[in-house]
Amino acid sequence: MSTENNRMTTHVVLIRGINVGGKNKAPMADLKACLERLGFSNVSTYIASGNVILESDKSADEISTLIEEALPASFKLDDELIRVLVLTRAQLRAVIDNKPQGFGEQPEKYHSDVIFLIGIDSAQVMPKFSPRAGVDAIWPGDGVIYSQRLSAQRTKSRLNRIMAAPEYKLMTIRNWNTTTKLLEIAERTSHG
Repeated sequence: MSTENNRMTTHVVLIRGINVGGKNKAPMADLKACLERLGFSNVSTYIASGNVILESDKSADEISTLIEEALPASFKLDDELIRVLVLTRAQLRAVIDNKPQGFGEQPEKYHSDVIFLIGIDSAQVMPKFSPRAGVDAIWPGDGVIYSQRLSAQRTKSRLNRIMAAPEYKLMTIRNWNTTTKLLEIAERTSHG
């Protein structure tokens, strides 16, 4: 029997809506155990904001569906907020490699975030943003929007206005440091 179709691949899982502002608590050790019970291997988490690296022979869609169904059953969550985005290591590498020139390279001057889109593309969402000239900047990417705020004027930023848009439920945000760290962790694994 061929195992060609059952190769283990490393995936980065971004879970939207857990451990935010003291709500939808899912302790990382319990989350890890939950995912291991689902049959995923080499599960690791990074900080408590819904970042997971795991290995599976399932497709990204299958992984996403399994996790989205398991979370409300395992934790006390408002499942309206929960969304799961599953990326391969190559997809996350492309997000980092295709960043706008200079993006994330001046952390002392700018807050740089990657807004990961779940089931929508950047062309659909870009019009919903209204960046303030001289404070905010946004760039479309493949499955993401790159967002940068001038740290000294971040209180004047308009980027938080996106939270009022219905599309906000289809986004999960990671700062640049977290995004690059997740790739480092994923690259330390041995598969896919």
